[in-house]
Amino acid sequence: MEIRNMLTGLIPIIVFIMIWESINRMHVVPDYIFPSFTEVMQEGWHLTSNGVLIENLVSSLLRVLVGFLLGSLAGIMIGTVMGCRDIINRSFHPIFSLLYPIPALGWAPLLMIWIGINEMLPIILIFICSFFPILYNTITGIKSVDSSFIKAAKTLGASDQKILTTVILPLAVPNIFTGLRLEAGMAWRVVIAAEMVAIPTGIGALMIQSESLLRVDTIIVCLMVLSVMCLVFERSFGYIEMRMTEQWR
Repeated sequence: MEIRNMLTGLIPIIVFIMIWESINRMHVVPDYIFPSFTEVMQEGWHLTSNGVLIENLVSSLLRVLVGFLLGSLAGIMIGTVMGCRDIINRSFHPIFSLLYPIPALGWAPLLMIWIGINEMLPIILIFICSFFPILYNTITGIKSVDSSFIKAAKTLGASDQKILTTVILPLAVPNIFTGLRLEAGMAWRVVIAAEMVAIPTGIGALMIQSESLLRVDTIIVCLMVLSVMCLVFERSFGYIEMRMTEQWR
């Protein structure tokens, strides 16, 4: 069954690659506009072997990790406080509701003026991108915990801290990880956009440089890397969630 599922997923990919290669070989469009899959793979190997792809990927990866980690931690901590304390939730909810609809990249022009064009710019944009969804998913997860579990723990003499760490947060984990999985991919989209606009290094910067040189093959390689990184991040959080919750799921 597992092999069948794997083949079911691979067959459409193989068919897509065959169609891609066939269109190129029929010369429907010029090669420099629509390179073949083989040419793209050769360019990917060339960029990897000379270190260009690895160097730019590491730059983007570090920005994503720092911004996403800080945004996630802040979202979980503040979301936990707001979820557990109604008065704090009512106090801060209006301001967060006003700020949340603003796209993360909408802050870019203002941040360029405030902090300049440097390494902090994409990190802060990723922080903003990650913070709000994880904040609201944490609040939702805590608010959705059945009050009967909390009452039972209090009856057994558990302290508020014990209830938080052994009852509330474990039951809120699925909601929290839903936010983490969704924003893991979004963080990569934000860093690529920021690098394309303002940063001279990273996958996004490599893409915009390739566009000026009409190197479509390099752009497609960068898009493939972006796709793989988004998938790896999302699957990683899914795996971590499964391992954390498998004992009580």
